[in-house]
Amino acid sequence: MTNNFDDLPQDPEQATRQALCRVVHEAHAQGWCWGTSGNFSVTLDHQPLRLLITQSGRDKRRLTVDDFVVVGRDGRPVVGDTGRPSAETLLHTSIVAATGSGATLHTHSVASTLLSQQFSPQAGFTLSGYEMLKGLEGIETHRAEVFVPSLANAQDMTAFSRTVDALLAERPSLHGFLIAGHGLYTWGANLEQAQRHVEIFEFLFECEARKIGFQPLN
Repeated sequence: MTNNFDDLPQDPEQATRQALCRVVHEAHAQGWCWGTSGNFSVTLDHQPLRLLITQSGRDKRRLTVDDFVVVGRDGRPVVGDTGRPSAETLLHTSIVAATGSGATLHTHSVASTLLSQQFSPQAGFTLSGYEMLKGLEGIETHRAEVFVPSLANAQDMTAFSRTVDALLAERPSLHGFLIAGHGLYTWGANLEQAQRHVEIFEFLFECEARKIGFQPLN
């Protein structure tokens, strides 16, 4: 059997676009990013920081490799890129700057949205006792206690990114956080790890939501 290398993308950025597009489609198929909700990025370079991120207002069901834009640390498109990045781009750049993440994913599932509101007054909640916790990088036992902050929502992304900076400085071991009435932000060393963290968190959120009486969507 021979490999047809003519079918493989030769441009690394194009391959990254295809991989990220596939992750977004899979998240949409799970019901974690309806319509234009959610935003997703991959770190192309750390020094200087360059992110490939979903453009604003793109339907995640129909996302294509052309629906991304490359931005710098300030969240603005790099020279030559005319796309309009997600309104929450500065949250991505803050996460990458603080954690060194290779990919940052933001979903809007029903369970994460409901839990983010439920536990907003307590500023978050703790997950423990679930075997699935071991799917989060560095967690080795179901007895681990994983705190999930829930931050009050805001529309001023410059100010909100400073809130995220402070949170990650105070809790550098976090795997993710919620925004009240909004959804989950999580990340990983690479796209595969970040996608795994989304899947683990969304499973655990569904368990917690059912436990306190929220009904699943289907």
